[in-house]
Amino acid sequence: MKIIRLEKPGVWKSYSKEFPGRDLQPGEALVKVHKMGVCGTDLHAFKGNQPFFEYPRILGHELAVEVLEISAEVSNVKVGDRCSVEPYYNEKIGQAARRGKTNCGDYLRVFGVHVDGGMQEVMKIPAKKLHPSDTLSNDQLAMIEPLAIGCHAVDRAEVKQDDIVLVIGAGPIGLGTIQFAQLTGARVITMDIDANKLKKAQEITQVKDTLLVSDHIEEDLEELLAGDLPTIVLDATGSPKSMLNTFKYVSAGGTIVFIGLFQGDIVFNDPYFHKKELTLKASRAALSTDFNRIIKLIEAGKINPETFITHRMNFDDVPTKFEELYDYGGALIKAIIDY
Repeated sequence: MKIIRLEKPGVWKSYSKEFPGRDLQPGEALVKVHKMGVCGTDLHAFKGNQPFFEYPRILGHELAVEVLEISAEVSNVKVGDRCSVEPYYNEKIGQAARRGKTNCGDYLRVFGVHVDGGMQEVMKIPAKKLHPSDTLSNDQLAMIEPLAIGCHAVDRAEVKQDDIVLVIGAGPIGLGTIQFAQLTGARVITMDIDANKLKKAQEITQVKDTLLVSDHIEEDLEELLAGDLPTIVLDATGSPKSMLNTFKYVSAGGTIVFIGLFQGDIVFNDPYFHKKELTLKASRAALSTDFNRIIKLIEAGKINPETFITHRMNFDDVPTKFEELYDYGGALIKAIIDY
């Protein structure tokens, strides 16, 4: 079978190895990878600026797979099932996991980041990390994980129907965040530095209120809200400047959630933070229940992640064409790799 590995920033290696043996460990499944979504994590890793990353690494954690074989103990999936992959697992059950926070903590590992992921035609995986659907397409299944990031972030923000929610960043994570915020009934606004992304956000999510970042963005925000400010701000940019500006955008008594991250420190004015009595949260990865919830929402027609997909690439072409993704700028929302 074929494997593509990122040896170091900017350098791919394509090689073959024997098909994995069928000597599955208890709880394991053997799966064939059909689709992989390209995440910002993958793009950052290729450029060498992704936190929590080591080389060489087989990338890929937004996956649609088919079950080829299961061990005797597996009951949640069967051979032939098409599944989304929940790419997070804990090497040990630490304090956070014991308290239900399986998405964070010292022992969290992510496929394609801390351990090898889905840029291989066949792989073994804990079967409990597979979420099947009889009706979703492989494209939809590959989009479950990035949607789960936004779903978890909205849950972290504890959005209520009477909130005013500002989502900063109209990339795929931001778009998913918008959709889950909309499901709460809250008023949702999105902001970005790219007018094309804002236009695409309106097409995909039907969000009514959009703001293009400018030198007078704070005035624009207050004008839009008749002098008020958002009660919740979710930042999906991973930009330190944008993240720091959230303290200005949020109302007194409001909540800020950082979804994106970068390699560095955020330093803010403590008296200003206390004056507004703000709540600041991080949102990392997602929970297993998020995957099942999203599958049901897509099956019910409440959301359609296929509308996020703007570009495609064949698996065999990754070493020679992956870098082209950086040329698309704001036109790139989500690229899918077809196996």
